[in-house]
Amino acid sequence: MSQQPSQHTIQAPFPGVFYRRPAPDQAPFVEPGQRVEADTVIGLIEVMKQFCELKAEAAGTLVSIEVEDEAVVEAGQPLAILETAP
Repeated sequence: MSQQPSQHTIQAPFPGVFYRRPAPDQAPFVEPGQRVEADTVIGLIEVMKQFCELKAEAAGTLVSIEVEDEAVVEAGQPLAILETAP
């Protein structure tokens, strides 16, 4: 019996501005389809000029990024979907 992969939703821990890349002239931290580990940075959230790294929280494959770069996000808002192995 094979087990199906499950999905893990990465949510915004607090309100702020979500950034997909470390600087405007650099590539995004991750792209959909990319394998990530629990400590892989997938983006930044900025609040009052303070930047907090947002990590994947689980190992798996990034399925999608649910918000645009530089979008204002609310606490608990889904930011990305991971497919995790059972």
